[in-house]
Amino acid sequence: MTQPIKSMSQAPLTVTSNDGNRYLTFALGSEEYGVSILKVKEIIGMVPITAMPHTPDFVKGVIRLRGKSCPILDLRKKFGMADAAYTDLTCIVMVEIAGRHQTLLTGIIVDSVSEVINIKNENIEAIQGFGADLNMEFILGIAKMEGMVRILLNIDRTLNATEIAMLNRHTPYDIMGLN
Repeated sequence: MTQPIKSMSQAPLTVTSNDGNRYLTFALGSEEYGVSILKVKEIIGMVPITAMPHTPDFVKGVIRLRGKSCPILDLRKKFGMADAAYTDLTCIVMVEIAGRHQTLLTGIIVDSVSEVINIKNENIEAIQGFGADLNMEFILGIAKMEGMVRILLNIDRTLNATEIAMLNRHTPYDIMGLN
C-alpha cells in the first residue's frame, strides 16, 4: 500500500508499506540520508532565518513556527560538507530531538527530500572500520537496498550535550520548546 505525501515543492513522495522501519530520506550533496519518520513533524520550504550570535556555524539561526521559535541547523556544516546554494528543492525538515531533559523541535536544512521508505532491520548495517578517533554516534547505520546506500541518522545524537547546553544558554526557553 502506498500513500502520497506532499513536500513544499509539491512533488509527491511515496510511503511504501511492508515490514520494516519507516524513514524519511533526503539528500545532502550526492549522499542520501534517512531519519526515522517518527522524529519528523513536518517539512517546510525555506523561510527567512534569524541568525543567533555566539553559536557554532552549523546553527543557522531561528525561525518562528506557529508562534514558537525553533533553532535551525545546517546539516552540511554539521557534517563538514561544503556550502551549496539553496534551490527550489532546499527545505527544512522539522524534527524532534530528544535531549536529556526535554524534546527540542528543531529544523534541519536539507538539499532535497526524496521519499518515505520502509527499511528492514536486516538491510541496516552497523558502522564499522572508521577508526576510534571519529565520533559516529549520530549515525544509526548504513541501509543498503535497491542498489543504493543511505546513511541513517540517529537524530537524537546529532547534537551532543555540550551543544544542547550552549543552545540553552544562548536562546530563549521558547526556542527549546519549554514554554
